[in-house]
Amino acid sequence: MSCSNTGDNNNDNQLYGNDQHGGAGDMTSNKKECTEQNNVDNITEGIDSVAILNDTSICAACGKEGNSDDMNTCNKCKEVKYCNAACKKKHRSKHKKACERRVAELYDEQLFKDHQPREECPICFLLLQDGRDLFTFQYCCGKRICSGCDHENRVCNRHKKKVVLCAFCRSPPTLSNEESIIRLKKLMDNGNAEAFYTLGCKYAEGRNQGSVTKGLGLPQDYQKACELFLKGGELGCAAAHFNLGNLYNNGQGVERDMEKAVYYWELAAIKGNVRARHILGCNELCIGENSQSPSVRAYRYSRGMKHFIIAAKAGHKESLDTVTTGFKNGVVTKDEYAMTLRAYHERQKEMKSDARDEAAEFYKQAREWEGSDSYWKFVTKMKNDGQL
Repeated sequence: MSCSNTGDNNNDNQLYGNDQHGGAGDMTSNKKECTEQNNVDNITEGIDSVAILNDTSICAACGKEGNSDDMNTCNKCKEVKYCNAACKKKHRSKHKKACERRVAELYDEQLFKDHQPREECPICFLLLQDGRDLFTFQYCCGKRICSGCDHENRVCNRHKKKVVLCAFCRSPPTLSNEESIIRLKKLMDNGNAEAFYTLGCKYAEGRNQGSVTKGLGLPQDYQKACELFLKGGELGCAAAHFNLGNLYNNGQGVERDMEKAVYYWELAAIKGNVRARHILGCNELCIGENSQSPSVRAYRYSRGMKHFIIAAKAGHKESLDTVTTGFKNGVVTKDEYAMTLRAYHERQKEMKSDARDEAAEFYKQAREWEGSDSYWKFVTKMKNDGQL
């Protein structure tokens, strides 16, 4: 209460003083306004100076100051600026090592980022699993549908003795390989990356590979597959870059080149392909084991485990097994292992369903049956009846 009264009294005294002594009140008021104006001017000057400093850069070669927007920037690291092209060329030899080191750091930052959440099935809205057997690509609408939804749709239609329509857009199925290829090419014309990848897989498989369903009747052509995988990868399909890396690794359709294989696996890993990420981890471990230098071996093991941890967090079982082995051998810390294990189980819950489990069992039995004597008798009968 006393503090409140004191404040009130001070306000009253100041008010009365201004009324009774106008000259003194004006001087106090002018002094206060002047002080406030000076403070505003100082703040404004500070803002202007900061803005000027932010817009100004120093040439790394000659030290000359200039406007950042008008200066020449290093094409690789994007961090060093020059007043003109001559200074840039003159400073190139001095800047080369630091530039390459910074570019490598930026690339590693991008490479070792955790994967973004995967694409969802447009029907059940569960995250899609990684692997061609775990989803179906629809040639009609260009959607990827999980194996569980596709299997349930097929079983339901067969029980009702109806034609199996697309589970998403309800389009009728294709009746020939030629019609399937036409639909794929139509999607490719619309820039569908998955269509390029799918047709590339058909060329890589080729016909007469122990199944009438493989290859869409196309001849095996790895060179054509490489072209399609490259285009699909450029459009954003991670699996296309993964397969392209495999072709370079195996020397199929192209000359064997491990550097290019690793490059395309890294592009696939950056886009979220866990199989590519796992292979990169295995590659790092192999390099470490073959090295005689303890420091290089430790560095490669560390990079390899980073790949395995990221892939395990995304739900990859083989990578989790490797992380577990690393934890037992003291390469992975307890906190890293616990965090990875938690993330793995959370991701598995987001991808698991009874329908997908039933589909996996069905396709497992189908693969065991495919290629058997009963299978070929069935195929022969279908051909004799004119259904193939």
